[in-house]
Amino acid sequence: MRMCVLGGDGYCGWATALYLSRRGHEVAIIDNYLRRQWDFELGTQTLTPILPLNDRLRIWQEITGLSIELMVGDVTDYSFVSTAFADFQPDAVIHFAEQRAAPYSMIDQKHAVFTQVNNVVGTLNVLFAMREFCPECHLVKLGTMGEYGTPNIDIEEGYIRVEHNGRSDVLPYPKQPGSFYHLSKVHDSHNIMFACKIWELRATDLNQGVVYGTVTDETALDEGLINRFDYDDVFGTVLNRFCIQAACGHPLTVYGEGGQTRGFLDIRDTVRCIELACLNPANAGECRVFNQFTEQFSVLELAQMVQEASRKMGMEVEIDHLPSPRVEAQHHYYNAKHSKLIDLGLRPHYLGESLLDSLLNITVKYQDRVDISQFLPQVNWKSPRNRRTRLATVPAATASS
Repeated sequence: MRMCVLGGDGYCGWATALYLSRRGHEVAIIDNYLRRQWDFELGTQTLTPILPLNDRLRIWQEITGLSIELMVGDVTDYSFVSTAFADFQPDAVIHFAEQRAAPYSMIDQKHAVFTQVNNVVGTLNVLFAMREFCPECHLVKLGTMGEYGTPNIDIEEGYIRVEHNGRSDVLPYPKQPGSFYHLSKVHDSHNIMFACKIWELRATDLNQGVVYGTVTDETALDEGLINRFDYDDVFGTVLNRFCIQAACGHPLTVYGEGGQTRGFLDIRDTVRCIELACLNPANAGECRVFNQFTEQFSVLELAQMVQEASRKMGMEVEIDHLPSPRVEAQHHYYNAKHSKLIDLGLRPHYLGESLLDSLLNITVKYQDRVDISQFLPQVNWKSPRNRRTRLATVPAATASS
């Protein structure tokens, strides 16, 4: 298939582009390098050393003999998106090109507005370009489990049957997003559903959990292909932070009581889920939703798992509890359905199997690159201005990776 990966220089996008290329698909990356610019803006760097994208693609071609096309541009620029789609004529568009961090969207007014303009406008441009230049194309859009929030009922996959006053209907599952970023993803979902309905487009909205892991079969081929490992308070994940803190002998910083529960999946399962969605496309006019995760953990459970795995490596670490900077329930019911990708053939990897190889061993290897000042939270949901604003110079609304 001809597959266009939007945001292919980012964490999920890079692993996906390599995986699909090695599986025999013709792959093109669209990116504008904004993910790298955010590191500069915030004064952070990923744990692993990341080469310029052109160098990464050159190494990939030298090792595998496979080429990946690169188109540098901005999905909020409709003239660029339409030209790219008209020229490449993709069978599938994999859309990772968004600002994806909740804390970034909560820094201040400028970052909230930027996040929503960037994400919503970029997705709208993709939909209009599909309608005009490749209406048979299948959109595979990265959503987030954060759209649902933490309701006190089971979370279905996208839709729920409702009985009301003697009548029933199947409706989009109610959304309770927890940040301006998550709100932008809800807006995306509604726009995609609407476009499929009126233009007979086909789309799969992947509501993904928290992704972990750096190593895939493809990135392991050469250190120059290594993926990102973000641990800072804005773009980093809690599991990455715990692993790096363990490697440095720093206490594991749990926000609040640690009862916050979310879905998680290995990066190797992310790339497989993308391919499964592409090989089994939605029907014309259909906007289907898959909940893309394999396991559920609370924050405290993660800390305890990292503590135990660290002990096996001879590292003793403590667990500290910090006041949570977020507005979220400390303890809540959480039971989300996630069977559709399993039904399509996903065979999951599990955290207990990869915690050492794909996480802790990476942190030990690159621990000389760690900046411990990035461990503590600097963005507070309730504050209209945060310490992060001293570094923040928001770029013009552009798509990211």
